[in-house]
This record gives sequence, C-alpha cells and structure tokens, in this order.
Amino acid sequence: MKTIRLISGLVMAAILAACSSTPQKTLTEEKHEELKRDYRVVDASSQRRPGWIEDAQQWAKENGHQVETYRFFSFETDPKTNRELACSLAKANARADVAGEITTFIQKSLGYSQEGAPSVDGMNSPQLREFVENTLAEKVQAMLHGVSVIKSYWEKRNYDVALGAASNYSAFTCAVLLRMEANALKAAVNKAAQNVVKAADDPATKANVKNALKNIDEDFLKAKAGEI
Repeated sequence: MKTIRLISGLVMAAILAACSSTPQKTLTEEKHEELKRDYRVVDASSQRRPGWIEDAQQWAKENGHQVETYRFFSFETDPKTNRELACSLAKANARADVAGEITTFIQKSLGYSQEGAPSVDGMNSPQLREFVENTLAEKVQAMLHGVSVIKSYWEKRNYDVALGAASNYSAFTCAVLLRMEANALKAAVNKAAQNVVKAADDPATKANVKNALKNIDEDFLKAKAGEI
C-alpha cells in the first residue's frame, strides 16, 4: 500500500511539474533581413521590427508596462506612397481600429457565425442587425476616451517581383502603439453593450441580448490580457 501511495505521489508530482513548465508565449523581435517577405526593408525607424506590432498586450507584459492599469493596442497601415501620409493615417485610423475590435468582440458574444448569421434569438431583427453591423463601431469610437499613442514605427519597403510581389515599387508603412486605461476601456465596452440592448425593438429580444452581453466589459478586458 505504501508503495502504491509513493508511486501515485511521484506521478502527481511529475504532472504538476510538467504543467508548471509549460512554455509561455513570448515575442521575438527579428532583424529585417531575417524575415522572408515579398519586399526588402531599405530604411526604418528601428533596426528590428517591434514586437508590439504583432501583439501589443503581450509586448507590454513582457516589457514591464502597467498591464494591470492599461490595455494596449497596435495598428499598422497598408503600404502608402510616402512616410508622412502613412504615419498620419496610422494615428488617425488607430481609434477606429480599436472600436472595430470591440465591435467584433460584441458580435461574437452575440453568437455571430463566420457567415454573419447571429445565433441569439431576436438578432434577426433588421433594426438590430443594422445597428450592430453598420452603426455600432462609429458609436464605440466616440466612447473611447484617453487613448494615447505612446510609440510609433515606420519602414520603407522595396517590393520585388523576384520575391513574390505583384510588381516592383517602393512604399512606406507606419505603425502606432496605443495605450488606454483599463477602467476607461471597460466603461466604453459596457456603454456600447447598453446601446446594443437599447437598439433591440421588443422586450424578448432585449432580454436575450442583455443576457448574451452580460459581463461583456470584464470579458473583453480578460480577452485582451490573454486570460480567456
């Protein structure tokens, strides 16, 4: 019996050790020449492509930023004809991109499938669908207060047919890192959810939508932090 208990204890210890040693996600900032793409980076504001472009929240966590107090977002433009235009568009469109992320999260919470069909009872209401799909993002953008640009990055690219590009040309892209207080973000998401509930045109639909969006503000912050 003691032998069985000893073996059981050793097995449990091994399982716990394996769980505790599960590798955590980390970001690696690679040199431009190490990345395989259909263009070459011929000039940039940094010798390495910043990790925050790919995952702003994870980058903030790894680099000691206040992830308990703030949530972080990033936005990068498509290639543009000059650097000034690219960076102006990055700063101008970043808030809209955050609003779009919140809107998408709300849509998923309402059960939208990849084909765009909602599964929540009552969401087939034309009035509510119109609001969620065409008006909500604009409303959310107006609710975002205290969003600040804390970093920016630009690069000049030479696209090359030999590397797989459709044609040979030069262009600039620009990316920005955004920071917003978690409490302010939570309030914006909650207010957006309330607007969706108000857009429902009958009591039954309101009840269904309200239930689907219960705790949506907490869930969005947890999702940004990688907790769900």
